[in-house]
Amino acid sequence: MDSAPTHTEPLVETSKRFARRLLTIGENRFELLMVEVQEERERLLRAILLALGVAALGLLAGVALTGAIVVLLWELSRVAALLVLTSLYGATAVCLYRRLTRLLRDWQNLPATLDQLRKDRACLEDNLT
Repeated sequence: MDSAPTHTEPLVETSKRFARRLLTIGENRFELLMVEVQEERERLLRAILLALGVAALGLLAGVALTGAIVVLLWELSRVAALLVLTSLYGATAVCLYRRLTRLLRDWQNLPATLDQLRKDRACLEDNLT
């Protein structure tokens, strides 16, 4: 009996090389993803700790300032002083809320990984067509 034609051997070798390259690309992309996840986790933790510190110290400063202003203006008009301070704090809270919603709307998760995966897909499509 005749043995199988030998022209399939280069096809098998090419397929193995392609599979190895594909696995290497996948491994590199996974490592990039893990690095980005670690960086995002550290950045988020740092942001939370800083935000808590700012909030706590800002609250203390606001309470102290409010108390000082109310004591200074007690004889003149205590209600007006409290209303002005309440309006000022409310306007600042609305401004900060708008900035927070803008930040959350523009947030991007793992942009380098997604960009690299898009490039890989485009390269594969170019090579396979």
